Amino acid sequence: MTYQTLKSLAADLAQKKISSRELVTDYLARIDAKNPQINAFITVDRDGALAAADAADAAIAAGTAGPLAGVPIAHKDLFCTEGVLTTCGSKMLANFVSPYDAHVVTRLKAAGVVSLGKTNMDEFAMGSTNESSAYGAVKNPWHVERIPGGSSGGSAAAIAAGMIPAATGTDTGGSIRQPAGLCGITGIKPTYGVVSRYGMIAYASSLDQGGPMAHTAEDCALLLNHMAGFDTRDSTSVERAAEDYTRELATPLAGLRVGLPKEYFGEGLADDVRAAVDNALAELRKLGATTVEVSLPNTHLAIPAYYVIAPAEASSNLSRFDGVRYGHRASDYKDLAQMYSKSRAEGFGAEVKRRILVGTYVLSHGYYDAYYIKAQQLRRLIAEDFKQALSQCDVIAGPVAPTTAWALGQMADDPVQMYLADIYTIAVNLAGLPGLSTPAGFGADGLPVGLQLIGNYFSEARLLGVAHQLQQVTDWHLQTPA
Repeated sequence: MTYQTLKSLAADLAQKKISSRELVTDYLARIDAKNPQINAFITVDRDGALAAADAADAAIAAGTAGPLAGVPIAHKDLFCTEGVLTTCGSKMLANFVSPYDAHVVTRLKAAGVVSLGKTNMDEFAMGSTNESSAYGAVKNPWHVERIPGGSSGGSAAAIAAGMIPAATGTDTGGSIRQPAGLCGITGIKPTYGVVSRYGMIAYASSLDQGGPMAHTAEDCALLLNHMAGFDTRDSTSVERAAEDYTRELATPLAGLRVGLPKEYFGEGLADDVRAAVDNALAELRKLGATTVEVSLPNTHLAIPAYYVIAPAEASSNLSRFDGVRYGHRASDYKDLAQMYSKSRAEGFGAEVKRRILVGTYVLSHGYYDAYYIKAQQLRRLIAEDFKQALSQCDVIAGPVAPTTAWALGQMADDPVQMYLADIYTIAVNLAGLPGLSTPAGFGADGLPVGLQLIGNYFSEARLLGVAHQLQQVTDWHLQTPA
């Protein structure tokens, strides 16, 4: 069953070619074999998964099953899951068992999926390499001495290693698209507000967005059909009619205008990544698409704007983790103030502390106008760039990351260099647009390269359709690590 698509597994289950219990048992065995090397899972919910599989089998037998009944997936470990450890990859939440389900988890349960556990991640989603997790770094299945990307690196690595057919992820500045690109799978960040953030432990509230990760665009569309939806408990959830994200999968690409931002193909882009992306663009042209040059002139301002806004929101969101109500509490302290400071000092890792300090600084008196307000003004300019570019094309295409996956520890002492690896993805979150990563071949070192597709607001079905058409004429998404 390894490397089968979500769609084919759902069909086999519906036709009773295999039971959900058999399928889940197979994947649990795969996790047991591969996770010690890859470290993609923090928690494996073996008993819960088998119980859910039995319930799915009973529903299939009774004819009352949901559309994805019995199919196994995993959740990034910042989606609250009732009765299961939810750690955010942090010592701060090492003992937190959620008393409720996130909206995404509830909706996927209703569709019948079986959760096998929680995937590893950068601590509180802060990182691009999945090395900041308190539970150790995740390894890239294509080369275990390379990073898988972050912060959804556990989900991406688990899929690439065949431990799970699909998983949930979140994207604050590229955290679905970048690990998907570096691990050779497909992932989509929907328009901000399409997927509810209720029960998704916050990093930067105006940027965070949940989305699906899988081998194929079709599988992502099937998952997004059940993840998306209005939620009254999330004030940023967009109230729109339900839509079928598979509806444009069969749409031909003849006449599609693909915009190529000149800023995405300039200095800093590795030659092997450029070559792979060019090959993918050539395939789109063969399918009938045309390419036009567009400009996103404020691209270079995306990283400084993001690394003011995101840490500012993180500083506010993470203030609740104080050792009082839940989470880690220091064992030795003299008074309340020392309990706060010691609990936070012990519970948070270095990258989280760095971003909290930056965020607190830019929000402080005398600096708020100079930094935070200025960053929000830049954010508006970046959104206007996309508006102008998308008036000249239907979708924007380019690389996901400037290079293929780099070595573990390579950027440990240079966080700015790590931040620069997100140059092509961050602006999409600042503008609230949908973005997708689909496999685009391999670099000179045999590691995967991702093609990023960016669309206008609520154009997820179009992006998934373009990626699906590309996947029908290429086999990059079918390649698996040795």
